[in-house]
Amino acid sequence: MKSAHFLGAALSFPFCAMADWQFKSRSDLAPPKLNITIPASSDVEKGYLFIAPFAGYPDTPTEQHGPRQAGPYIFRDDGELVWSGYGIYSIWATNFQAARWRGKDILFSFEGDHNPGYGHGHGHITILDNHYETIRELRAGNHKLVDKHEFHIVGEETGLIQIYQPVARDLSAWGGSAQQQWIVNAIIQELDITTGELLFEWASLDHVSPNEAILPLNPGQAGSGYNSSDAWDYFHINSVDKDSGGNYLISARDACSIHKINGTDGSIIWKLSGKDSSFKVPKDAEFCFQHHARFISQNDEVEIISLYDNSAHGTEHSGGSEVHTAPTSSGKIIKLNTTSWEAELVQAFFPPDDLLSKSQGSTQTLPNGNVLVNWGSSGALTEFLPNGTAIFHTYMDSGYLGLGVENYRAFRFNWTGIPNEEPALVVLEGEEGITAYVSWNGDTETKSWRFYSLTDGFGSRRFLGEAERTGFETSLQIHSENITSVSAEAIGAGGKSLRTTGVAFVEQEIRPGSASPINHALTEITVQKVISKAGTR
Repeated sequence: MKSAHFLGAALSFPFCAMADWQFKSRSDLAPPKLNITIPASSDVEKGYLFIAPFAGYPDTPTEQHGPRQAGPYIFRDDGELVWSGYGIYSIWATNFQAARWRGKDILFSFEGDHNPGYGHGHGHITILDNHYETIRELRAGNHKLVDKHEFHIVGEETGLIQIYQPVARDLSAWGGSAQQQWIVNAIIQELDITTGELLFEWASLDHVSPNEAILPLNPGQAGSGYNSSDAWDYFHINSVDKDSGGNYLISARDACSIHKINGTDGSIIWKLSGKDSSFKVPKDAEFCFQHHARFISQNDEVEIISLYDNSAHGTEHSGGSEVHTAPTSSGKIIKLNTTSWEAELVQAFFPPDDLLSKSQGSTQTLPNGNVLVNWGSSGALTEFLPNGTAIFHTYMDSGYLGLGVENYRAFRFNWTGIPNEEPALVVLEGEEGITAYVSWNGDTETKSWRFYSLTDGFGSRRFLGEAERTGFETSLQIHSENITSVSAEAIGAGGKSLRTTGVAFVEQEIRPGSASPINHALTEITVQKVISKAGTR
């Protein structure tokens, strides 16, 4: 299944070259190339795709895996790049989204350190405006570090974060030796985004016993407790939401449970699934090792939530054992009756290629009723109709680079980007004559590009032609002779001039070289590795 998609591409291209040569005007950009296996139908929701893929396998001197430029990206449904955040978010970034803050459209992402062995990350939240300029960095309160798993804006004013706080405790009651003394105190905080003021804090060890852990301290599937970076992660919060009543919804992956928390005193209002569920859960609504729980609606005694059901657990670096509770992962919408205390599956969304993701994942309900499911460590996403029919499916990269690619969460949002940076222009002379190439990273408003030649040293220019913008990069073949320098002008709706590029001088074009015998040999080795590794996933 998945290996077949990668194999076809790997047979055609040497693996390192697949990310290169995409844009003449931005040769520094080598974004992932989406491998779309179900093209978007007319029923997909409007908006762009927001992802932040990264390599699940480490690079070695002889092999390179995953996106060559891991970072936040905005894509169209047809795979065309809208914005590359590589280098803008300059360290490891994830949970990339669009949102509203104090009446303005923003982008945000976690930035920081990543511990692939246990799926933790420590850093801060970086917020950009719609010009792609940094306007805020948000850090945790009470001398703690933001974890990668959650940042969720509530009411355009406050932000929910999650923290992994290693603490020393006597773990002998759970089989710990004298050397096993470290456990993760899973913490949530609500912060005022503008001031950073801490508004609410809740810690798992104050309310939930380690007895509720699904993964025991030994043999160490969730950490062995020998040191702070190997602390036993008995609870593992990976999402936080808040309802209109001021109560919180948290997902505890390593307890296989969802908890509703009282926003005043921190007491547990109810618990879904896990070892001591408040609800009777039918077989089709069961889940385990889940991610991304969200309130959808609340009405008297009925609450509806969404979540991503991994039904699997394993480390991101492919080491250690894996635990499976179902044949595939799935997105789920579940109805909870707080009078009868029964849970009911509203709808499940299953992967087109029977994917089972050992880590990560998200389920986003869209304004038109569709659902976007991101398959986490399987490196894919699918948009479904409300009835569970898949109408779009893509993997996060192609060919050999798609092998092992992972993506924590994926979303679809409307977005208007107006970059402050100048558009990029290059003019190349090759066998077919002179061609101008122009792009503007993050721009969503340009409809066409007008090209001009400079006729003197005073800025006079002559119109060369206009080209409709159909993707990230637009080109115009120039038939005039004696062209030495060119500029381009971005044209928006109604013929409005948006921005003019600098002047680009004609350069000699360099094309990808033909495959040498050495490259052919490398390609054969690559294909064999694709076949071998794909068979293990």
